[in-house]
Amino acid sequence: MKLVPLTTLAQLNPRQFTAPATNEDPVSFVPMKAVEEETGRLDPTESRPWGQARKGYTPFQEGDVVFAKITPCMENGKYAVAKGLVGGRAVGSTELFVIRPGASLDAKYLLHFLFSAEVRRAAKANMRGAAGQLRVPLSFFQNLAVPFVDLETQRLVVKEIDRHVSCLRTGVAALERVRANLKRYRAAVLKAACEGTLVPTEAELAHAEGRDYESGGQLVERILTDRRESWTGKGNYKTPAPPKSADCGKIPPGWAWASLVQLTEANRACAYGVLQPGKDRDDGIALVRVGDVNNGKVDTTELKRISPTIAARYPRTTLRGGELLISLVGAIGRTAIAPKSLAGANTARAIGVIPLVTTIDAAFVEIWFRNPAKIAAMTSQAHEVARKTLNLEDVRVATVAVPPLAEQHRIVAEVERRLSVIDELETLVETNLARAGRLRQSILIKAFSGELVPEEAC
Repeated sequence: MKLVPLTTLAQLNPRQFTAPATNEDPVSFVPMKAVEEETGRLDPTESRPWGQARKGYTPFQEGDVVFAKITPCMENGKYAVAKGLVGGRAVGSTELFVIRPGASLDAKYLLHFLFSAEVRRAAKANMRGAAGQLRVPLSFFQNLAVPFVDLETQRLVVKEIDRHVSCLRTGVAALERVRANLKRYRAAVLKAACEGTLVPTEAELAHAEGRDYESGGQLVERILTDRRESWTGKGNYKTPAPPKSADCGKIPPGWAWASLVQLTEANRACAYGVLQPGKDRDDGIALVRVGDVNNGKVDTTELKRISPTIAARYPRTTLRGGELLISLVGAIGRTAIAPKSLAGANTARAIGVIPLVTTIDAAFVEIWFRNPAKIAAMTSQAHEVARKTLNLEDVRVATVAVPPLAEQHRIVAEVERRLSVIDELETLVETNLARAGRLRQSILIKAFSGELVPEEAC
């Protein structure tokens, strides 16, 4: 294969159709969202009259290759061969670069070349503009060289690439179905845990064994008594508000309703974290942000660290370990229990810190708030500012169904057991999806180095 400048094989950003259109002729309308990621396809079904669409859009025609030149669409692989256009013509986003192959260049061959990692890396390295608005310039395509073979061989190469990629896509589709099923199963486990159907209830076991047990209601009363007796604050003790009856549905025997604030320490308030954390410091105090909280855990591998002086201004959210952390801004309802290893750390403003009493299993409360139904309920209470935001007061008064303590422990253990299996399977799926991506690039490397079709064909 020899390298040939793209400019000798194709027109770059042609502004005219080969067959001119009248103002009344319908043409496909292709916004950026109509160009699929990584598939090489676009949706040409929407149309507009040429007279209405000729200004302010990028024109292209059947067989042209379109390439998203702006970030992040370029990195996401929004490139396609234009097919099935209304009347053979289209207009699209001004962020689409158009390449019209000449008679000696197969459009699909060019598209596969553009999908290769080498081209994509080079395109990204050449992007220009302001942050968030970087674009691949015309000069990149003017300087781009294509591994060139005769048209018949190009089509053989395309056929082989498509055959291999088709097998890969079948495997990827299967993996994505598994990923979706695992997500549904995760939600089902959490739902069952919060409905009392995941493990035998304490009421059922006590009845079968002919013994008494402390019900959820009795546990809540014990917590409230302990709260009142442990009060050391200024002024008279204020009894926390009970749950709103309108928010209390049917629960299993032996369970009871409580408001979240009833399950918090008497002498520590629920609080927002650090408002302005400042610059990252290697010797600073660890700061938990929304991105560090996911699937019930705090990822401590890349925690920001802030000035001890700034952290000291927010003593109410200085962690001791065991607090419920809940995201209040953007991704509403991400939850985790602060591990003991983060004692002394603090949290960002978008994280609410709920100091739970040790009388209850904190992990069960976290599971309750991680339940998709509860996340949906809290998200519906959030309001829009610059981003979706949930008030901490709405969290404080949120209802929690409280099982007997022994049942809480069993629920937590069973949830952790099942979700650990899901975590392992999800890791395996993601590993294989990444491998499929590498295999696709391996196919393209072989294709454009002359190794994918018989040597004599090249």
